[in-house]
Amino acid sequence: MNFEVGGKRAFAYTAAHELDPAKPTVVFVHGSGLDHSWFGLQSRYFGYHGRNVLALDLPGHGRSAGPALSSIPEMADWISAVLNVLNIRQAAVVGHSMGSLVVLEFAARHPTQAERIAMIGVAVPMKVTDAFLEAARQNDYTAFDMHTIWGHAAQVPLGANPNPGMWMYGDTLARLERLAPGVLYAGLKACNDYRTGLESAAKVKCPVLLVLGRRDVMTPPRSAQALQEKIPGCKIVTIGASGHSLMAEAPDATLDALIEFLGGEK
Repeated sequence: MNFEVGGKRAFAYTAAHELDPAKPTVVFVHGSGLDHSWFGLQSRYFGYHGRNVLALDLPGHGRSAGPALSSIPEMADWISAVLNVLNIRQAAVVGHSMGSLVVLEFAARHPTQAERIAMIGVAVPMKVTDAFLEAARQNDYTAFDMHTIWGHAAQVPLGANPNPGMWMYGDTLARLERLAPGVLYAGLKACNDYRTGLESAAKVKCPVLLVLGRRDVMTPPRSAQALQEKIPGCKIVTIGASGHSLMAEAPDATLDALIEFLGGEK
């Protein structure tokens, strides 16, 4: 689905369905340097089981025009603007990695639009190493390698892929290679600079789900502990076999957690 936000082209995957105002809506927000396809299985499921689906390409990513936004609050406000443009009063919003910070800030800044939020692979704060940031700033290919290798559990190159025929490293690298210069750096820097996550968490009033990968080295489960303490009653699902790329490494378990949280077919 193509539309415009602030006069710039934006894209969302809708599972090949028209938006239906009678149906509840689920919005998916990807991480740094990625795009809507990162939620391929999960977004398709909800699109074919009674929900409107908007798997977004953030500005500068996928099929959405740039430039990339440079801060988490800007991205949160952009999500709000998308809902306004598409006449969606309220939505459940699911984010991964950088996208998890975006949905956290979205729920804090736009509480009437946030029906509930799910954060996958989240850490607050979400620090990025100096070497990773510098490589991305220089548009050095080693940044793509760091993103890919650290973004998966160590067993990923060894086989037993839950998605037959899919090369997880190659799949991630292909997305990153399509980026315009500076886009990955903008996202990583936005994560690193975001310092008000715990204050925003304390403002969240809607139901919250955290989905964490036990083998995640980018955002290990312990990095979400302070966030859990700021959101009493949030639901936590830890997936033992997964690293940071939970939607690809543990697609069924991640989908099951979302189905339970969002509810079945409406």
